[in-house]
Amino acid sequence: MAGPLPLGDPAPADGHLPDDLPFDASVPFSAYLHIPFCTVRCGYCDFNTYTSTELRGAKQEDYASTLISEIGLARRVLADAGALRPMDTVFFGGGTPTLLPAGDLARMLEAATSAFGLAEGAEVTVEANPDTVTPAVARTLAAAGVTRMSVGMQSAVPHVLASLDRTHRPENVTTAVAAAKDAGLAVSVDLIYGAPGESLADWEVSLDAALALESDHISAYALIIEDGTKLARQIRRGEVPTPDDDVQADMYELADARLAAGGFDWYEVSNWARTPEQRSRHNLAYWRGRDWWGFGPGAHSHVAGLRWWNVKHPAAYAQRLAASESPAAGTERPDAESRTLERILLLSRIREGIAIDEVPAANRRSVAGLIADGLVDPAAAIRGRVQLTLRGRLLADAVVRELTD
Repeated sequence: MAGPLPLGDPAPADGHLPDDLPFDASVPFSAYLHIPFCTVRCGYCDFNTYTSTELRGAKQEDYASTLISEIGLARRVLADAGALRPMDTVFFGGGTPTLLPAGDLARMLEAATSAFGLAEGAEVTVEANPDTVTPAVARTLAAAGVTRMSVGMQSAVPHVLASLDRTHRPENVTTAVAAAKDAGLAVSVDLIYGAPGESLADWEVSLDAALALESDHISAYALIIEDGTKLARQIRRGEVPTPDDDVQADMYELADARLAAGGFDWYEVSNWARTPEQRSRHNLAYWRGRDWWGFGPGAHSHVAGLRWWNVKHPAAYAQRLAASESPAAGTERPDAESRTLERILLLSRIREGIAIDEVPAANRRSVAGLIADGLVDPAAAIRGRVQLTLRGRLLADAVVRELTD
């Protein structure tokens, strides 16, 4: 399970949004539906997820109906605030969404569509574990309105999968991707690099395998050691080595080169797509600071500068909704300085970057130094934007510090 939620301010029991929020009807609206169930907990994961032994009274078979109750609450709250808009993107994440019957996912999507409407050409994504995708599952999801499946490949090398506590076999990824494609879904595959015992040659095998799948989109994330995880405890006890930053940098550079040669173009530090149309519009909504409602235990939401987050445990979440109360645990309205920091942190990660005039005036002089260090594209800077070079992507956190400290 993830760490503690932020403290924030108390959230109103009825979910009411402040009357002075600056709503903008032109800002796209997204929905994130959190499915918090997993068969086993991966050693590196700190997401808000639960295995069957950790549910303490919550039932997977009741979950769709419980989440649909929050959808009804959200419709009332947004309608009362004058902020009701059709969904531009929908994302089922987790956890393992496809641990639930495909019909349950379809019911949740139908409820959300009925409550908010679905914009023409909306992107609807379901994350999936390769072991849980069958042709019947893919067809049911496609018939329900899902347009895209994100398959958790992570690696094509058995010993790397074992070090991450992943239970699927590499060949199951091929089967899952084929099922999704046959159902007419766009496909993304997720990779993780820098796992204990993973060599550069292992990573090259995984990249080649991912390219052979001929997906539309590939995400590649460096393994991060999160406090409280099994992997963090193993490292602390000296059972496995700490990931090597230099090796991870070599892996990133190899990924960028291989994916570019395979017809993929980077659009965010950890994400590549074949065309601009195949980029993850849902994730871009986060990076661009759009509005979204996060449904489910521990899910976070953002509307017109207001943030809130739900109680973490599925049982507590269900109890709140059964009592006709909002499941929100806390709320906050970041001040102008915090919003500027966050905007720079997020926008600097995407290919378009951030306008120099959005950087605090006192920090704009640092752009010249970032160019000199090879971290920022000089041609883009002349056009008035901070855009990362390949070296800048490797040192993105350092770039943000220069632009904000």
